[in-house]
Amino acid sequence: MTDFDDWLQATFAETDGFTVLIVLIGTAGGRVDLLKSAHLHVIGDDIRWPDMAAYLDGSGVAWDAVALFRAGREGLVADDVARTRLDQLVRAMNGDRTLIRDSEFFNRDGLRLRLDDAEPSVPILN
Repeated sequence: MTDFDDWLQATFAETDGFTVLIVLIGTAGGRVDLLKSAHLHVIGDDIRWPDMAAYLDGSGVAWDAVALFRAGREGLVADDVARTRLDQLVRAMNGDRTLIRDSEFFNRDGLRLRLDDAEPSVPILN
């Protein structure tokens, strides 16, 4: 079991189905890049991290982490609502990466991540 598996089972038990907004993240070079996004309707709790990771790998991008957001407190939402909310979320995240803190944030192993503020680098003078 991974942190993702625990989160998925608990969230499904709470909602009996929900829509999740997915944002794939790249972290190369100390950057936080938004790579691709999608939404998914969760109608059961039987998917495990290896299957989810394989689904995310199908995006065709090399991702390092994934940020998952519930599309709404109401559980499942219609596709058009999910698309609109995903578009709004990605636009907001393009301006403010700290919104990742509001997500369920997992690495490639399905373990929870946390986004902390970066400390300014001290300039190196030659």
